This record gives sequence, C-alpha cells and structure tokens, in this order.
Amino acid sequence: MLLTLLKSKLHRVAVTNCELHYEGSCAIDEDLLDAAHLYENEQIHIWNVNNGERFVTYAIRGQRGSGMISVNGSAARRAAVGDLLIIAAFAQVDEPLAAGFRPHLVFVDDHNRIVEERSQVAVQIAAQTPHPAPPAHLP
Repeated sequence: MLLTLLKSKLHRVAVTNCELHYEGSCAIDEDLLDAAHLYENEQIHIWNVNNGERFVTYAIRGQRGSGMISVNGSAARRAAVGDLLIIAAFAQVDEPLAAGFRPHLVFVDDHNRIVEERSQVAVQIAAQTPHPAPPAHLP
C-alpha cells in the first residue's frame, strides 16, 4: 500500500509578489526550493495563514537569493503581498518505508531567509487551559 506523506514544507513564507497576468504557478527563490527539496513543476499545496485560502498549483524557479514568493495567475487573487503562506508537497511512500520517511521542513525569517531546517514536525503539546464546564441541564 502507498501512503501519502508530507515531503516538503516551507513554513510561513511571506508573499513578495502577486502577478495576476503571469502564466500561473508560484515562483519560489531557488535557495528555498533546494532546501525544501522541491522541484520545478512539482505540484504544491499553498495554505494562506492570513485569509484561510487553500489551493494547489506548481512550483517554478524564482531568482536565487531574492527571497521571492510570487503567487501568479488566478491564484494571485487568493493572496496579497505580505501574506504568510505554508507551501507543502507530498510523496507516495510504500507503507514499509513510511516509519523511516522524513520530510524536509524549512523555516524562514521576515525576509524569507532560511533560519532553520528540520526533518520532523514537533509534537504538539496539549493546551494548559481548563476545559469549559459542561452546560447546566435545565429541569
């Protein structure tokens, strides 16, 4: 059986351009493509932290070292310059290999410069706030 696992993630990159009349896709600084092991023309999922939009497109090369994240074509209507995005790609992995599979996670600063690379998503800790009391039953 094949499982679909997270392969690559660029976490909270800032949109630098929105080009409605460019031919489509998402241009990503080549340094970020390399770090995340993303390939030109690879399908990517984009999740906009600012407005909740979620869409699928493909990656193209942006100028190396520029910090470019340009949302192009019709997708340009789903983002604005300055919006924070999570860009992810997935891989089909044979089930016996899934336990050892590690994604390429890239974290950036305010200028889309790499500040950290990891191969594991941190364990989420349960909230320390008390659970709300159940509603009182009416007689």
